[in-house]
Amino acid sequence: MIITIDGPASAGKGTLAQSLSQKYQMAYFDTGMVYRAVGLKLVLKGISPDNESEAEKAALSLDFPQMINLSKEADFRSDVGGRAASIVAANPAVRTALLKMQQDFANNPVFGDGTPAKGAIYDGRDTGTVVCPNADIKLYVTASPEVRAERRHKEFLAKGINKTFEEVLAQIKERDERDQQRAAAPLKPADDAIIIDTSIYDAKQVFNKVCEIIDSFQKKLEK
Repeated sequence: MIITIDGPASAGKGTLAQSLSQKYQMAYFDTGMVYRAVGLKLVLKGISPDNESEAEKAALSLDFPQMINLSKEADFRSDVGGRAASIVAANPAVRTALLKMQQDFANNPVFGDGTPAKGAIYDGRDTGTVVCPNADIKLYVTASPEVRAERRHKEFLAKGINKTFEEVLAQIKERDERDQQRAAAPLKPADDAIIIDTSIYDAKQVFNKVCEIIDSFQKKLEK
C-alpha cells in the first residue's frame, strides 16, 4: 500500500505520517529531506540555492548516505534549510534529478535498517500529484497560515529561538507563495486527494480520522 500526504509547511504532515508508519508498520519517506539535502549542500559550500546549474549538479550527485549525513547538520531542519529547500524545489532540473529516487522507493520500500516493508507513506508537497500519482490513498493536510505560524512560533520559543509571531507568519506566507507559484509541480492537492484541515482538529483527531480511512480501504481489499 502506498499513502501520500501532501500539504504546506507546519500543517502536521510529518507528525501524522510518522504516527501512521508506526501503527501500520509501513516505511516512511520524508521527501522534503532530499530537497533540504540539496539546498543545504549548496549553502554549506557558500553557493546560493538560486544558482540553478549548481543546484542541478548537487541533486545529480546526491545519494542516500550523503543525505543522512547532511540531515545531522544543525541547519538541516532550521529556517535556513527550509528556505534553501523551497528554492531548489522550484528548479525543474533538480526535481527531475530527484524524482527517480523518490519513485524507486515506492517500488521497493524499506525501513531505516534496510529491511523490506509492505508499503510506504510519503510526506511531501507533490507526492500525490507527481511522485506517486497512482497511490492507494492520497491525503492533503492543510491549515490556515495563522494556525501554522502559531505552531512554528511555539516550536521556536521552546528551542530558545527569538522570533516574533509576525516574522514567522511572514515566512510561512512567503514559502506558501513560492511553493504554489513554482512552475515545476506547484503545491496543490491531487484531484482525488482527501483534504483534511488541521486548523479545526488536533493531532489525535486527525490521526484517528485517517486511521478510519485506511482501515476502510484495507477492508475493501480483503473482500
